[in-house]
Amino acid sequence: MIPSTRVEAWLVRAFNLRQGEGLAVAAGLAMFFLLFCAYFMLRPVRETMGVAGGVDNLQWLFTGTFIVTLIAMPLFGWVASVAPRRQIMPWVYGFFVLNLLGFAVVLWTRPDSVWAGRVFYIWLSVFNLMAISLAWSVLADLFVGEQARRLFALIAGGASLGGLAGPLLGAALVQPLGHGGLLLLAAMLLTASAWMSAWLHRWRDQHPVDEADAASEARRRRPLGGNPFAGLSEVLGSRYLLGVALFVTLLASVSTFLYFEQARMVAEHFPDRTRQTQVFGLIDAVVQGLAILTQVFFTGRIAQRLGVGVLLVGVPLLLALGFLWLALSPVFAVFVVVMVARRAGEYALVRPGREMLYTVLPAEQKYKAKNFNDTVVYRGADALSGWVKRGVDLIADQPSLALCLGAGIALAWAATGGWLARQYRKLEPDGS
Repeated sequence: MIPSTRVEAWLVRAFNLRQGEGLAVAAGLAMFFLLFCAYFMLRPVRETMGVAGGVDNLQWLFTGTFIVTLIAMPLFGWVASVAPRRQIMPWVYGFFVLNLLGFAVVLWTRPDSVWAGRVFYIWLSVFNLMAISLAWSVLADLFVGEQARRLFALIAGGASLGGLAGPLLGAALVQPLGHGGLLLLAAMLLTASAWMSAWLHRWRDQHPVDEADAASEARRRRPLGGNPFAGLSEVLGSRYLLGVALFVTLLASVSTFLYFEQARMVAEHFPDRTRQTQVFGLIDAVVQGLAILTQVFFTGRIAQRLGVGVLLVGVPLLLALGFLWLALSPVFAVFVVVMVARRAGEYALVRPGREMLYTVLPAEQKYKAKNFNDTVVYRGADALSGWVKRGVDLIADQPSLALCLGAGIALAWAATGGWLARQYRKLEPDGS
């Protein structure tokens, strides 16, 4: 039998942990696993509904998503102002659970309704960013500095595990349960995710980083205050947050260009709706598998030794090359390689690095300004770049032109990431 001390030493070396962090990392992993399992179980359903509504109409769905996001932003701002910080996530997730139950009834009673599919597409697109942004806000609130650099990617491995399990669950259960049954199961997973966030708050109360963190326990029990539009004013009043907004805009634009190419190529190669859902699910599974390996064993060490800049710059540079490759060789196999590299790189490297940027900011900016950037800015960039992509395709009827434009956007994305990494180092308390 292996002595417990040797097991603990192995865990420390393998996962870069410190004493007392094991349970918190497990809870964070579970929080993200449950959330992403719920979302990725439904994501192939959303993609299928988007294709069913017409590939040429996707820009309208993106615009509708942006409008609904604008409506949802002040509602979230109000919740963040009146609810204690430790209760924001349970309140918001509870509202989403009620939404899922309502959609389940609609899809059971009207499974072939195109308009029900479009509404669900928009809702899931809003839910996606808001729910994930809020989960990361909790982490940015509870983990800071060196601890964040070591643990964010490892905890984000739960997102990739959920993203891997979700499509497999969806593919296995969609026939016996139907789309409505999948939504009911997703509601249960989301409820459990909110419970894990509450546990993390209690853990931090019992394990403060220092005396200042121990004093912040009382603040986490109080509402943030302010007004529902504070997120917008916070972003406009900070060069740093405006830089994050630009980074998010360029990221979303690159993602949208590739997303439209994905919809076009899948519609051309796989006209059957069941086959489309399977292809979307397979891509998701490959992406999450690669992301898990990178997050668990490499990302934290890269951030700790080389800094956040590598996480923010590496993937955009790789994507610039990928866009050019796809422009020169526009075949489905090449597209899959580029799409997998983009999404796996974003989950494993870009997302943890982007979330670390918020750890040096005050609590209100971690919740309100972050949510504004992650939802309104992201979906606004989605909508705008969707129309730009559609316009370029109509004018030139040459996908390679849009792909070259995507390469240019990716280079600007990399430059913005480098600037943000320098500003982050200046804002860190220890200056490291």
